[in-house]
Amino acid sequence: MTVALRVEATPTASALLLRPWTDDDLEPLVEVYRDPVLRHWSRLPVESVEGGVLWLEAQQRGWESGQRLSFAVHEEQAGEQAGAGEEGRLVAGVGVKRPDPGSGSAEVGYWTAVHARGRGVAPRALEAVTVWAFETFAAEGLECLELLHQVDNPASCRVAEKTRYRFDRVLPPEPPFPRDGHRHIRRRGDDRPDKSSS
Repeated sequence: MTVALRVEATPTASALLLRPWTDDDLEPLVEVYRDPVLRHWSRLPVESVEGGVLWLEAQQRGWESGQRLSFAVHEEQAGEQAGAGEEGRLVAGVGVKRPDPGSGSAEVGYWTAVHARGRGVAPRALEAVTVWAFETFAAEGLECLELLHQVDNPASCRVAEKTRYRFDRVLPPEPPFPRDGHRHIRRRGDDRPDKSSS
């Protein structure tokens, strides 16, 4: 499956390009993961070039199996010499985990590079992948997407709210999460406007 998604620019934010990870992402991936905050929240932090190679291989296997569909998110290059659709800096990662494709539900996850935080990258990328997942897997019965995060990660709560992932319940600690968590859900067709994101 070859997938590329584009999120249009807004008056205050660049366009985003989302596509499966490639070997060309190794250097920027390792650089982004130097951020201790990102490493703290990540289940599989990248701690070296070798670790980055293994991480990218895992993402490629995920696409092959259809169980982990992970996208690199780049800002579109601006300027006269850059053509529309040309990749700029790596700003985030977002994906859909489908360990049981026939279950009707899947989980979404994301992270944002330190240089891109606070600019609406995560909600815009997550919204694009959410719409794509519901459209792509409609025939397979995908009806619900879950977003999970620890209770002490308020930034993820804000992203969930902005993308209409409604709070569902508190989850007890369970490895690899040492603290209680929040479960947010979004169901197919739940496209009611969210006043808090406008």
